[in-house]
Amino acid sequence: MTNKNFFRRSLLEKYALILNLLFAGCRFFVFWCLASLIILSPLFAQGEDKINELNTRILEVKSSSERYILFEELTDIYFKENKYNEYVEYLKSLSQKNTGLEPISAYYISLSRYYQLKHLEESQNWSEYFDKGNIYRQQIVEFAKKAIDKTLSQEPVNIYAKLVLWRLHKDQEDNLAESSMSDLMASVLEYSKEPLNILLIKDIADQFSFYNEKLKSRQLYKLYVDKITASNADPETLEPVALGFYKEGNIELSELVYDVYIERIIKTLEKEKVVPVLVNIAKQFSCQNTAAKDLFFAEKVFNRAEEIGGKGVFDEELFYLRAFNLEKAKLYQKAKDIYTDLISRYPEAAHIDEANYKLGIIFTYVLRDEKTGREYFQKLAGRAISADSAEKESSGPLIKKQLTSSEVISSLYQLGLLSQWGGDLPKARQYYDRLLEIATKDGFAGKVNLTSQRLKEIDEAKPIENNLKMFLDLSLKEENAMFDMGKIDLKTSLCYGQINQPISVSAVATTPESGCMQVKLEHLWSGDLGSAKPNLDEASFDTVYPESGIKEINLVVISSNGALDRCIEIVNVYP
Repeated sequence: MTNKNFFRRSLLEKYALILNLLFAGCRFFVFWCLASLIILSPLFAQGEDKINELNTRILEVKSSSERYILFEELTDIYFKENKYNEYVEYLKSLSQKNTGLEPISAYYISLSRYYQLKHLEESQNWSEYFDKGNIYRQQIVEFAKKAIDKTLSQEPVNIYAKLVLWRLHKDQEDNLAESSMSDLMASVLEYSKEPLNILLIKDIADQFSFYNEKLKSRQLYKLYVDKITASNADPETLEPVALGFYKEGNIELSELVYDVYIERIIKTLEKEKVVPVLVNIAKQFSCQNTAAKDLFFAEKVFNRAEEIGGKGVFDEELFYLRAFNLEKAKLYQKAKDIYTDLISRYPEAAHIDEANYKLGIIFTYVLRDEKTGREYFQKLAGRAISADSAEKESSGPLIKKQLTSSEVISSLYQLGLLSQWGGDLPKARQYYDRLLEIATKDGFAGKVNLTSQRLKEIDEAKPIENNLKMFLDLSLKEENAMFDMGKIDLKTSLCYGQINQPISVSAVATTPESGCMQVKLEHLWSGDLGSAKPNLDEASFDTVYPESGIKEINLVVISSNGALDRCIEIVNVYP
């Protein structure tokens, strides 16, 4: 609630803090570590008695570090009940009782007014917000500056007061936002030269990250990790720190610590022991719906495992997971290589049909190699096309089940679509008719519906639906090779979906500079869009899929100057 100051920490953070003893060794910091352990006890019960007790202790203690801890506990009590006015009055009276408490009281007054404004916004208490908002903002600035003026630049309160000022200016997007950030950054860098409380560095980095100041946050996170690892701590010390940051959702900081951890285990452990550790880290960051992920970091670690142990360290599931990650990260060229490895090494793999079908999609629509793409589609569709005699000589159901996987059905559709686009309508009809013969509306209604639309176009001598034709033209015609999918970021909210599970689809296009004019874009969606029917002006939509299988979402973005780019997203939907 109170900006997660350095006075109140999780167990993991305290552990990270204690690591500083390895390189600090000063009495001040030792006292800090001992004092911070107080926070491990449960939060004090709220109420008047507790406030009075904390008040007494604040006036009695000599240590500034312990006093800060007490202020944080007191702040929790007031903030939890949203009693900001009461807390401000208390702080004012406290500084009158003891002028030595004026700087820290001023800081917490500034912080209280800041969070009071946030609370008014969240609770939509617009009456107080508009009546007193400007007064509160003036007090934020007044008391933050008072805290700064009455403390040294090396004192944490000085820096945290500057943080409150920057957050206020950043929220308002006023002309002081940039200068206040520079002042804050300079103070943190100066503060970091001394072996004091390094968690202050993380606090500021967290706030920069929250406000999407990526360069600044990464610089401070790197500085924080450098402080932690400067002692040459052994891997067993670093691993739980990295894992803890991951569980907090601080992916960037977790990766920085894991980078150091990985380099140290490579130097200290046998190869046979290193590879399983790397694999587990890569799996941790891999594409999943229920936890934080970073597909590029996962691939980076997978690659290190391969460098050390060769491709032999990957079993069937790891090959698939790595290829799937690369596909979702839009690293299609490398995904193609790993899917190919999976097929060659594990021809009976559970994901063999999926790998073949996705290779068909990647070669055809991403790499513009229609010939090779057709070969993969044909490999799957051939099972259905040559199956008539097999069905007649057997009892039927088992063979039919083997024939009609979603990838077989989808391959028939793709072959029909490519033939139709290429002008070979009899061949297209042959593929479409075969699909309708073996597909049941219960299991493949989506592809049956798309196939029916294509057959209607053929029957009525009409061209392929405009959005779809535009995507095919930009993907397959040689003269459109400049459309390389680099100007559109197309993604889904989930790594994979389930039947009737809502999925959000969104696209962000990178447009040329146009001065102060906003570029108007049209979004030509096509493919298997599930239940959605997005309009031209919609860059995002929500959809559900009533059946499992692999779905392709196609997009062409049009600007006033013509086609901007095209893109494709492959979506796995499971039962």
